[in-house]
Amino acid sequence: MSLEPLYLLHTQPDPKRLATWAARKRLLSPQGDLGYVLHALLKAAFGKHAPQPFRYLDADKGLLAYTHLSTAKLSQCVALADPDVVAALGLGQTLQHNGMNARPFPTQWAPGHVLGFEVRSRPTIREGKTGRERDAFLSATERAGSADLDRSEVYVEWLRELLVRQGGAEVIDAIVTSYQLLGVTRKTQKNGSDETRHNCVVSGPEVVFTGQLRVTDSQSFAQILSRGVGRHRAFGFGLLLLRSVRS
Repeated sequence: MSLEPLYLLHTQPDPKRLATWAARKRLLSPQGDLGYVLHALLKAAFGKHAPQPFRYLDADKGLLAYTHLSTAKLSQCVALADPDVVAALGLGQTLQHNGMNARPFPTQWAPGHVLGFEVRSRPTIREGKTGRERDAFLSATERAGSADLDRSEVYVEWLRELLVRQGGAEVIDAIVTSYQLLGVTRKTQKNGSDETRHNCVVSGPEVVFTGQLRVTDSQSFAQILSRGVGRHRAFGFGLLLLRSVRS
């Protein structure tokens, strides 16, 4: 089965223009998370083809995202997008000076191939009949009773089990390099006769993992890259950054 080509897109959002656009759309997060703003901007620029998963690194390193659209198709979308959106994402400058910065990314990976990785995740689980999303560490602590659990170990185990369920790769080793409780902006669901969806802030863990993984199935691993790891992939989580590992 042939796989769609995959590209790694890099953009350099303009912090001031981004903040102005977000304020106008009332999308600014009280905790400073830009996930929903960037989600909305990418949707405004690329419509149903919005690159996902993505990760915003910082003002200097910019935003990375996986997409199936070629440079030419990305450029067509940008040409038709609102100028304020293009400016906020830094796409106008990119097009003018260097062309769209999207490079082909491998989709064929030999089983057994070992790669270094980094991923920003939101390690939560769905509990009970309500499907309520909950911090994986708090859930594990409650199940363990009086046991003294290590937060990082719980999160790493969550990542291991997640990759097993998604298929395509297995964690060889991993550590938590960053952790914080972060409130993220989301839209509420429609409620009965009320068709209006409002912004709300949902608190939960933000964790960055680094480590090594082993490819177990080439096609499934390519799908992980293009789909992302875990939940909230449309809002800045779940993008696997890969690096070579010296033998």
